[in-house]
Amino acid sequence: MSDSRMLAHRRLAELCRMVRDGEVGAEALVDGALERIDAVNPAINAVVQLARERALERAREADRARSRGEVWGPLHGIPMTVKDSLDTAGIISTAGTAGRRNFVPERDATVVERLRRAGAILLGKTNTAELTLSYQTNNVIYGRTSNPYDPSRTSGGSSGGSAAIVASGAIPFDIGSDTGGSLRIPAHYCGVVALKPTEGRVPRTGHVISFGGHLSRLTALGPIARFVDDLSILLPIMAGPDGRDPTIAPVPIGRPQDVDLGALRIALHIDNGVASPSAQTVDVLRRAANALRPLVGCLVEDVGLPRAMDAQRLFSELYAADGGAWRRRLLLAATTITKKEAEKGVKRGLAPAEFSALLEHWDGFRSEALSFFDSYDAVLCPVTAGPAPAHGAGEVSAFSYTQYFSLTGWPCAVIRGGWEGALPIGIQIAAPPWREDIALRVAAHLEAQLGGWTMPARLTAS
Repeated sequence: MSDSRMLAHRRLAELCRMVRDGEVGAEALVDGALERIDAVNPAINAVVQLARERALERAREADRARSRGEVWGPLHGIPMTVKDSLDTAGIISTAGTAGRRNFVPERDATVVERLRRAGAILLGKTNTAELTLSYQTNNVIYGRTSNPYDPSRTSGGSSGGSAAIVASGAIPFDIGSDTGGSLRIPAHYCGVVALKPTEGRVPRTGHVISFGGHLSRLTALGPIARFVDDLSILLPIMAGPDGRDPTIAPVPIGRPQDVDLGALRIALHIDNGVASPSAQTVDVLRRAANALRPLVGCLVEDVGLPRAMDAQRLFSELYAADGGAWRRRLLLAATTITKKEAEKGVKRGLAPAEFSALLEHWDGFRSEALSFFDSYDAVLCPVTAGPAPAHGAGEVSAFSYTQYFSLTGWPCAVIRGGWEGALPIGIQIAAPPWREDIALRVAAHLEAQLGGWTMPARLTAS
């Protein structure tokens, strides 16, 4: 096994320690990551921009700094990629839309800047659906990204490039975004871990869907990685006000290791009445429940979430409420369409009274959902109704499980809990607002019991 693939099985904390102690150099890590990307990317099309020489020079600087006893931060010398919907200074950032084909930002998105200041080295950008608004990853500039477990299947969207390259073992972590499931679904399809933080936790400054407007409330930025502990390292680096995104709150982040599993009340939500999960998905969820039952305070099966059957309809109504004007403004800002085309393409939206009533309905939904935590501290449920479908296939109703938690704004972690044939099956763990520590604590236990990320067999010889 090559050094790059041996390092793929190391947790982020261990990689950081190895660089800090001089057991491995940052240049060796970056060179190994680039070698692995070169080997696997032709089959999956996950990485769409590489800043190869810039990354190698930065890695050499990191090694020189370490030799002088300087440490840039907790991620000193660690390679990363980020979703192409995030601005990266000096690197083309298309957001998958034609008008930004050659767009090179002057400054980094807030999360990218924070990770770089923590010492991470940016290798390049990963593929996204146009404007991040699809459950599969495909666009007119770079084409589609395939699943590393089966190239005939989708990697999910819209952070499909992020999940696919992390699953391949090339990169310890990537940063993606999630509006209706765009972190959680690719993690589920590609067998890796992801965290959608609480609404208002991580600044969206420099993301193609930034702050502003009712639909931006759905969008969260978060990490995709191989191991749950890696998510716990990354969240505190990314989180907190940046003086730009006005929605971000300075709420302290709890430590997952401080969460007492024995005090938790866990609910198992198997079927939302909209999209019945596959038999194997149900089996994975029940095995997860059995893995928790001896340790948690209580675990109740087949629990219904408040108004679970309303989530998909509400999500769709919010998306269509302005007749597509919000999406057309994004396309106009990207210069993908002209002002005339933007105005012409908008359909009739809701009347003012209908729109205000819809927003009231949304807040009522969120309030009623919060009552769930009167009785429980976390919920296990499907990510989608089944494993990754073929490219271009899949039922929209399957995504109702992630849409629910986009509407509530709750934090969610995803881990691989099992298999359906050769395809991963993920588990979604949702917790109360600001309690990422609970979701991550439960996820870490399930990862230890059920196995978590496994290198795709078809890539082990690459």
